[in-house]
Amino acid sequence: MAPDRDEILAALERVIDPELKRPVTELDMVRDVVAGDDGSVSVTIALTVAGCPLRSSFQDQVAQHVGAVSGVTRVALEFDVMSQEEKAALATRLRGGRPQREISLSPSTRVVAVASGKGGVGKSTLAANLAAALVEQGERVGVLDADVYGYSIPHVLGVTQRPVVVDSMIVPPVRGDLHVMSIGLLAEDNAPIMWRGPMLHRALEQFLSDVHWGELDTLVVDMPPGTGDVAMSLGQLLPRAEALVVTTPQPAAQQVAVRAAVMAQKTGMRVTGVVENMSWLVGTGQELFGSGGGEALAAEIDVPLLAKIPFDPALREAADAGCPVLEAAPDAEVSTAIRALAEAVQARRPGAIRKALTVL
Repeated sequence: MAPDRDEILAALERVIDPELKRPVTELDMVRDVVAGDDGSVSVTIALTVAGCPLRSSFQDQVAQHVGAVSGVTRVALEFDVMSQEEKAALATRLRGGRPQREISLSPSTRVVAVASGKGGVGKSTLAANLAAALVEQGERVGVLDADVYGYSIPHVLGVTQRPVVVDSMIVPPVRGDLHVMSIGLLAEDNAPIMWRGPMLHRALEQFLSDVHWGELDTLVVDMPPGTGDVAMSLGQLLPRAEALVVTTPQPAAQQVAVRAAVMAQKTGMRVTGVVENMSWLVGTGQELFGSGGGEALAAEIDVPLLAKIPFDPALREAADAGCPVLEAAPDAEVSTAIRALAEAVQARRPGAIRKALTVL
């Protein structure tokens, strides 16, 4: 007797597209289901692109869930490719009826822009590891590399998969549960990006309107250093974004970081706090870059100093290996500091209770 088709379809509801994070049945990706009298089941799933790098995820999930259906003895999975009409229908479904050029982020998504006054303070590495720490703490997170000229997020996170284009919608690659988008995933062979202001604005607008981010709790944006076009564009496109300003302890870095904080405030962003990076050398406590810069910056712009991150070779080694330090060295001193930073950022979420209430 053939396995029940309705039970097979119910099992396929638990097969989740690893990039879109929705069931394949909801996305109309199940093209055919054939159940034989000998207990064999053949399932055909239509992918958005022929060479989908995550085919193995579909194979594992279908084997697990369909294989558990009563009477199933063998499961075969075949793949097809969506037509242009099917891709257009999928893009419309994912967009939820919103116009194509409208910001695709959910109104409930918090945007945290990690900014700095100048380069070399570890902003990108902190942005990537902060995003990973928020995922570790149960949030749905995306990270957008808006540092168009100096993109490094794909390298720091070890992401090489190119985004998938579905009709006019861009599906960002995922690293575990972290959605990642960068111009570096579109550039060929580490090519330089040579764009002027209007093109930068259009690229950032496309990253926010055409990229399918899904239902995110937080989008971490790695900003370019300084006070240029991208900072102004982000303030214009996402007026409710928050800025997290990164500095190092020496006065020179702190004084430059003030400009980034003031720029964020003038473009309508709320500065949520300051992070002092490279505060001391792990194992010795030696203050390689002086001290007091984080406290001085926080006092000058009247926001809290959320964390001090130590100078730890483990962070550099993990970034070069394309892995968050929380995974590569979970017990390292720097990993503990970054988790504390993520908790402090979560506590500063607008509307969150920031101190204990008095018990009456």
